[in-house]
Amino acid sequence: MFEWMTATVAGKFVTTFFISMLPIVELRAGLPYGIALGLDYPLALTAALVGNMIPVPFIVVYIRRIFVWLRAHFEKMDSFITKLENKAHLKGETVKKYGPLGLLIFVAIPLPGTGAWTGALIAALLDMRLKSAVPSIFLGVCIAATIMTLLTFGVIHIV
Repeated sequence: MFEWMTATVAGKFVTTFFISMLPIVELRAGLPYGIALGLDYPLALTAALVGNMIPVPFIVVYIRRIFVWLRAHFEKMDSFITKLENKAHLKGETVKKYGPLGLLIFVAIPLPGTGAWTGALIAALLDMRLKSAVPSIFLGVCIAATIMTLLTFGVIHIV
């Protein structure tokens, strides 16, 4: 039934796109997955970049309203949302100090807890404007993609 997802170029592209769209794993997993499936590098890169960036403007613009709505309708979500906000505020201290450049550097480091989703959350909580947050996050995602490419192809190694 789902054979097309790994047997066709379109399926590999779509799978890479959606994996890259997921929080936590994002492009860090999507790009190597697409390459491992045998997707041509330019297609894997495109799917991973676009997939990783699609949620960003929505997070920056709407996440605070979503948090308010979730807290109003699901009281048990409050502690989870508070944890997310506290994490973002802690990580956002550097971003606050350096502004868009700090956001770019934060997103560019391909480690768990960094990336486009967390960067967008930080930008939202710091009231960064969309027109400065999105380019910073995009450039950070491009740098992360470069690092992941070098790791995937074995150009650089982690001990």
